[in-house]
Parts: sequence; C-alpha cells; structure tokens
Amino acid sequence: VQLVESGGGLVQVGGSLRLSCAVSGRTSSAYSMGWFRQAPGKEREFVAAIHWSRGTTNYADSVKGRFTISRDNTANTVHLQMNTLKPEDRDTYYCAAKPGASAVLTNARLYDFWGQGTQDTVSS
Repeated sequence: VQLVESGGGLVQVGGSLRLSCAVSGRTSSAYSMGWFRQAPGKEREFVAAIHWSRGTTNYADSVKGRFTISRDNTANTVHLQMNTLKPEDRDTYYCAAKPGASAVLTNARLYDFWGQGTQDTVSS
C-alpha cells in the first residue's frame, strides 16, 4: 500500500485547506484510514479517521465541527477538509492506512502504512 498526501500549504487563521491522500495497492475495503499530525519535538497526534467500507468516522475533540474526513471510492482517495483553521493546527499532516481493520482506529501505533506528510502553515 502506498499513500501520497497533497494539499498542504500556507493559509491565514480562519481559512480552509483540503488535504488529499491518494491510495494505491489497496486490495479490499476493510481499511481504517487516518489523518494524524505532528509538530517538531512532539508525538504524532490523531486528527480524524474513516472506515473505508462502513463510512464511520471519528474525530479528535480539537477538530470536531471544523474538519471533515471523507473517501472517494472512484479516485481511491481520502480527503481531509479543514475549515476555520487556528494557529495550533499548524503541523505536518500524515495519512495512514490499516488494512483489515474492522473499525475506525485512532491509535497511530495500529497503522501499518504511512504517507510522507504534508506541511500546513497557519499564519495569524
């Protein structure tokens, strides 16, 4: 499984960004797909996750109501729509995949595959 993120960039406080994660090599729909973020010197933090076939989602409290995770079966892509961005959302965002998952996973240690990360900068 290969994951390639895109869509990061510079945005002002209150603005929006849409991250995308292109998935290749996926052989089933029993996947948990997650977005995590990490600041320098800090642990990787859960942001949002979706189960590919069930469509169930989970969000970190810090992003509920502002971020939306979705998947596009045709394009084999997972998106993270980020609205009302805050300075604390400034991080490197990573896409992750766990094949064979029966539920949405929020623990980074349970994911097997990771993208290279995309940097988001929120300026005030």
